[in-house]
Amino acid sequence: MSDNFFNIALLMLFIAAFFAIEGVYIWWNSRRGPEATRLAKRLRMISAGGGTDPAELALLKRRLTSNSPAFDRVMLLVPRVETLDRFLVQSGTDWTLPNFATYTVSLFGMGLFGLLLFGKPLLIALVGGLAMGLLPILYLSHRRSRRLKRFESLLPEALDLIGRALRAGHALPSALQMAGTEMPDPVGEEFQQTFDEINFGISAQDALQNLARRVPSTDLGFFVIAVLIQRETGGNLSEILSNISNIIRERLKLFGKVKALSAESRFSGLVLILLPVFTGALLYAVDSEFMSMLWTDPTGILFLKGGVIFMIIGALWMRRIVRIHV
Repeated sequence: MSDNFFNIALLMLFIAAFFAIEGVYIWWNSRRGPEATRLAKRLRMISAGGGTDPAELALLKRRLTSNSPAFDRVMLLVPRVETLDRFLVQSGTDWTLPNFATYTVSLFGMGLFGLLLFGKPLLIALVGGLAMGLLPILYLSHRRSRRLKRFESLLPEALDLIGRALRAGHALPSALQMAGTEMPDPVGEEFQQTFDEINFGISAQDALQNLARRVPSTDLGFFVIAVLIQRETGGNLSEILSNISNIIRERLKLFGKVKALSAESRFSGLVLILLPVFTGALLYAVDSEFMSMLWTDPTGILFLKGGVIFMIIGALWMRRIVRIHV
């Protein structure tokens, strides 16, 4: 009798564990699964475009935060939070506003309290905390810049593909869908999003303007303006796109030449910036007592502050000289 009871208990425990695991999986799949993630990303991209009706945009924001904790809804009360959300979308990451706020505050707290625990003054701890808190925005800025450069390098090929589709008799939305399907990301992702917006009922003009808002590229702006003007006045759009793609390619070639010609100057600037740092480290390794006067003696501290300020000014000045816009 006891053996039967034990077997029944094991069976019930197995059934309960199975349904518990199944319930957790269903919950996770509905919140964090591939389909839910894809849908949330599409909604965030539409929201980042900002070209929809204000009532529809408010409804969209409620949809984005309907299943989120109260912290997510509080983020929507921050002024100009749409600009930050658009910046997150442009970086190509899956971060949300709460993720960004959590990472920033956590790193700031780690830097601040970590330095305080090591006995550093409050001012130095605050500076260290601010430096740590800036790491997420620097990371996103790097991702955004790299994604934008890749988008601009792939844009001429995408315009050629759209032009060939138009010459073959396809409508503009179908041509955008072909570019979204066959081009790699981020170009394919952005054009697919534009096609989905048109397919969901947003006008082609608003969808293209949303595309230009999501991707701050001058070359893409030429494409959007050309399409909007052609829809108003008429003309051979495929030929216009072919001319735009040729202009973009020539611009990229010129930018590559300028970058190659300025490589020596950029390397010289980097050497001049790092030279005082390595020289100071070498002198400290040779004679630490002599070098320590630089931050222990009041006159040495004054010279150190002046040197840092002039180094920053020189670095910014050299960066401005070698940074040539094409």
